[in-house]
Amino acid sequence: MSPQSVLVPLFKLYLCGIKVLLYQIFNRSFTLPVLPKQNGRVAIVTGGTRGIGFETARHLASLGMHVIIAEFVFVDMTSLKSVRHFVRLFRDRGLPLHVLVNNAGTMMVPERQTEDGFEYHLGLNYLSHFLLTNLLLDLLKRSGKPGCCSRIINMSSATHYAGVVDMEDLNRRIQYSSHGAYSQSKLALVLFTYYLQEQLTASSCSVTVNAVDPGMVDTALYDNLWTLVQLLKKPVAKILFRTPAEGASTAVYAAAASEMEGVGGCYLYNGQKTQSAGVSYDSELQAKLWKKSCQLVGLQEA
Repeated sequence: MSPQSVLVPLFKLYLCGIKVLLYQIFNRSFTLPVLPKQNGRVAIVTGGTRGIGFETARHLASLGMHVIIAEFVFVDMTSLKSVRHFVRLFRDRGLPLHVLVNNAGTMMVPERQTEDGFEYHLGLNYLSHFLLTNLLLDLLKRSGKPGCCSRIINMSSATHYAGVVDMEDLNRRIQYSSHGAYSQSKLALVLFTYYLQEQLTASSCSVTVNAVDPGMVDTALYDNLWTLVQLLKKPVAKILFRTPAEGASTAVYAAAASEMEGVGGCYLYNGQKTQSAGVSYDSELQAKLWKKSCQLVGLQEA
């Protein structure tokens, strides 16, 4: 492994982090508007037992939504078999599905593989949610209706700006970098968001999908950072990082705000529609990634 293959992704990712921190120094966190009641609507939130996922689930429940935290109805998002089992259990309950928040994730994990042999960031952050979304898509379509769409929210990150999707080596077997792998997984979520919205629009489905960037939030996601970096991060995080509730606000907005009704294919940051990385709009790359992802998780391409 060459030093360049490690240092370049590291530099690009931390540069993204510095830009986000500078923004957060000079801009207040997004304040949610008054949101309409969500009585009768059903949501699934992955990674909902702590951090941003917990705050998202808590706020949606406070609006009257029936929220299923994926860990409480057990699912191991590092296992495609477990994802399929979870979907079967959910379907057996006979509930509709109006909101799916794909939030579970990990960051900066040393090189390791999921149960299915995927690079860990790719498998957990992206492929498991790709499969979950596709397995629940027909239910989301049936539950949505004109003027009251079902909504999918993919939790991405500003690190996607540093991401490179290597279609020849998605699993990063040739040259591994935890920084590069994480950034790739978050870029993959944005590419997935845009391609799926194109499909939904083309088939006139009452389902929207958006990508959300929560900003830099003080959560356990940073536990895998190098010890020295963690020590430096702690005093900075207390002053400049968003709280989990603040980090969840844009996801809650995407899931419940009247202003987001029928609005899809957006990258949302601090409550605003924002331009994502230029490469994320590459329709050819979107299609290639979709096709490859279907192959990897064992889905027939639509």
